[in-house]
Amino acid sequence: MENAIFTRRSVREFTDQAVEPIKLKALMKAAMAAPSAGNQQPWEFYVATQPNILKKLSEVGQYAQAAGNAPMVIVACNYNRGMRHADFVQQDMAASVQNILLEAVNQGLGAVWMGVAPKRGRMEIVRNILNLPANLDPFALIAVGYAADEGEPEKRFDQSRVHVLNGSTYVAL
Repeated sequence: MENAIFTRRSVREFTDQAVEPIKLKALMKAAMAAPSAGNQQPWEFYVATQPNILKKLSEVGQYAQAAGNAPMVIVACNYNRGMRHADFVQQDMAASVQNILLEAVNQGLGAVWMGVAPKRGRMEIVRNILNLPANLDPFALIAVGYAADEGEPEKRFDQSRVHVLNGSTYVAL
């Protein structure tokens, strides 16, 4: 069996089955196992399961509809002050969200990443929906649940995009 990196896909349609607390905890452990600049760990996570909140989150942007189809949405947020390596917070957050997506595969779940930051309008909408404290910025929505279909992951490898420096020239992989 291939590992989660190659079997992960963006799931936008879910069954009604709730995500078990033990699986949510595994997702959160994976998120917090991500690398971060200077180990600053800029993250906080809010988990929404209430249908009225999920509906509001699904209206955050044109590609956020999956939030309304999922039994659960994880809202990844980051501290916006006091970070020693503030220029790297977005990278830290991206790593944590990717870990959630990969652990979702390991847990038999489907998930999709829906961007919020750096779009200020989206960030304010999410901030208001969740009543987030001023020191946090919403970074992304991750819709999570049991996939409604058995779709196949996309094959994205393109060898022509890999350039290996060998001495003073580039050679094919």
